[in-house]
Amino acid sequence: MIYASASDWRNAPQKRVLLFAMSGLGKTYLSTMLRSTGDWFHYSVDYRIGTRYMGEKIADNAKREAMKVPFLRDLLRSNSIYIGSNISFDDLKPMSSYLGKPGDTSLGGLAWDEYTRRQDEFQAAEIAALHDTTYFIDRSVELYQYPHFICDTGGSICEWVDANDPKDPILTDLAANTLMVWIEGTEAHTAELIRRFDLEPKPMSYDPGFLLATWRAYLAEFNVAPDRVNPDDFIRWAFAKALAHRQPRYKAMADKWGITVPHKAVEQVKDTEGFVGMIADALEMRS
Repeated sequence: MIYASASDWRNAPQKRVLLFAMSGLGKTYLSTMLRSTGDWFHYSVDYRIGTRYMGEKIADNAKREAMKVPFLRDLLRSNSIYIGSNISFDDLKPMSSYLGKPGDTSLGGLAWDEYTRRQDEFQAAEIAALHDTTYFIDRSVELYQYPHFICDTGGSICEWVDANDPKDPILTDLAANTLMVWIEGTEAHTAELIRRFDLEPKPMSYDPGFLLATWRAYLAEFNVAPDRVNPDDFIRWAFAKALAHRQPRYKAMADKWGITVPHKAVEQVKDTEGFVGMIADALEMRS
């Protein structure tokens, strides 16, 4: 790790941290809080994906839907109106809407081949955005003169890495340039995430092997044809399985490549001093 001890961390003139965890455990909260101090550059991997790597695809998807409406089609073809994605650090709905959900198209679903094609696009985009972290570290110092750096990753980072491979290209790159910090939730947090997701199911991205196995298991268990699957029912069913699938992956990443902080510690952080102290405590525990 780039900080060998708590004192190394506290005394570092440039603090560089990467947060990873399930959605809803405080990654964006901490990143936004630190950014607001004016001393931390906030790099959002999801924002980078939605602007640099998939922005045109997201906008084209919206235009494709607009072209189905004669009034809007004529305006688009004459360049009289503009349709674009208004994605932000706090609102990633345009990207989620592009990823979509598999199943019955009459219920807003996507055909399986189209759905998995978009999943593959997202995987390539997220891997590229993760590798861009080093570029933004350099940019934050050389261009914007920020002393510190915080990277806010998406929940699917664990899908594209092998924590047990000491030569994993993504983890090797990230660990060489940031302190990787896992925010660990509890079973209660997991239950709450499932409850929230059940109320408002959202598209997600999964490891292709896990996704295919989960899709086949759903079709078999409910004896339903692929084109008759209720999209929301499927992703609700898959979400709980995804959390169980991801938990040991996050833990392996933290054990072998970084440190762990409990969610209850994150809840107590209100300022930079609290954040620095939380990380120092975790480094002491690891040592």
